[in-house]
Amino acid sequence: MQPHEHLLIVGNGMAGHRLLEALLKHEHRPRRISVIGDERTPAYNRILLSSWLAGETTRDALTLRDAGWYAEQGVELILGERVSEIDCGRQRVTTGSGREIGYDRLVLATGSRPAMPDVPGIELAGVQGFRDLDDARALTRASQTGRHAVVVGGGLLGLEAAEGLRKRGMQVTLLQRGERLMNRQLDATAAELLRRELRCRGLDIVPNTRLASLEGDGHGHVRAVHIEDGRRLPADCVVVAAGIVPNVELGRRAGLETARGIVVDAWLTTSDPMSHALGECCEFEGQTYGLVEPIWRQVEVLAARLCHDRVDGYVEAPSATKLKVSGVLLYAFGPIEPDAGHEVLTYHDPQHGDYRRLLLRDNRIEGAILYGDTAFGPWYFEQSLAGRDLGTCRQALLFGAGDAKPLLEEAA
Repeated sequence: MQPHEHLLIVGNGMAGHRLLEALLKHEHRPRRISVIGDERTPAYNRILLSSWLAGETTRDALTLRDAGWYAEQGVELILGERVSEIDCGRQRVTTGSGREIGYDRLVLATGSRPAMPDVPGIELAGVQGFRDLDDARALTRASQTGRHAVVVGGGLLGLEAAEGLRKRGMQVTLLQRGERLMNRQLDATAAELLRRELRCRGLDIVPNTRLASLEGDGHGHVRAVHIEDGRRLPADCVVVAAGIVPNVELGRRAGLETARGIVVDAWLTTSDPMSHALGECCEFEGQTYGLVEPIWRQVEVLAARLCHDRVDGYVEAPSATKLKVSGVLLYAFGPIEPDAGHEVLTYHDPQHGDYRRLLLRDNRIEGAILYGDTAFGPWYFEQSLAGRDLGTCRQALLFGAGDAKPLLEEAA
């Protein structure tokens, strides 16, 4: 891409904004950059939406940059317009209002949307996801006028929505498909600790269940949900947080190769050489994305590519998940369930609510789950990435770097 060419970024969420920030730091940045987003507000930190819903932070704390910053950087910012069509041959996009915008290179950062179950009543008012500012505003209004909320999904987003609504004074029932909460990050012990903590706070958690249908009030608004075991639960609002679907329709209509996401190569280039896709809307080697760490690595690759730096392509890499769920700290990486070749080390302090479990193979850490006190997590992850033989400090491993390091140094 030459410096005088026009780069158009479609999507002003966290991935698109992170790319913009990276480009603006580069001396060979494209001189002309346009950003278009269908929300009416500049980019904001979606990770903090749950804190805002719970009343723990202000709306201003979510803002990443105000509109004036874009102007100061020479970036054209178009808000409140959705791109409806892409003509890759003519290198132009058309918005819902009929505006046409030409480009020399295009980045699609269109994100994802909640996966909504195919059940009767899913279209009722008051049934929604928890993905953006409008969702958070709607849930805040619901908490002011209603008493009962049902949240579908026992992952991070579902738990955050449930806890936020509980703190707003609602009686919340959380439905989870499987036996345990956050089954992609936690083993049975950690999940049970989290369930007990949340139930003590007042959340009603129903495991091993699915939504069967939603009941309306005769005026198009939800008033109850029915679950597969036959129970009817009152609901003034329903939050669906049971997975995401990449927003690929725009790319598909443009003729780009799509599968679950918009298919890209290692340099985030689509099947059209002048178009790229980034973040939750893209798919690389069969993998789609929902956590920020791999997306930030994608941003580094694409920013360098657009600025003509030599850069190795994106590759999948191990990542650790650090989360704060309803005030409880969690840290995890590697496999959740041990196999026959793993040695399992555990530490559990019920009085302080701390739990650690390590999976070792040939004295090397392959996986870890930490609940409560997560201070040792990054050190465990560092040892795992290095493939370090920890046999000399095995007995001290569960007590962290302070106890294990001297034994490692002594053995060296």
